[in-house]
Amino acid sequence: MRPTATRLDGMPGPKSFCPWWGDTSMHKQRGVVVYTVSPFRQRGSKAVIRGWLFNGYRRLAAQVPYWIVPFAIGYGTYTWGNSRYAWQNSKAGHIALGEHHH
Repeated sequence: MRPTATRLDGMPGPKSFCPWWGDTSMHKQRGVVVYTVSPFRQRGSKAVIRGWLFNGYRRLAAQVPYWIVPFAIGYGTYTWGNSRYAWQNSKAGHIALGEHHH
């Protein structure tokens, strides 16, 4: 028994880089070189941790001047608002603002 031949559905293969819509010629491209790496040679996470410790730290440290100023302004506003709110709801705040509770 012989296996059936694969039907071509118009999709470009690995050696053909022509679009498949409207182009029925599907000429082979010349001068296209495709490189692959054996799956036994690939190590996807070989130096992830070491690369992060050095390169990631360097990249994050380079961004500190851009986010530390807005963070400091936001944190300062937050702490000022909390202390102001606490003072306004205290007895001294009520007396100072002229609002007397009965």
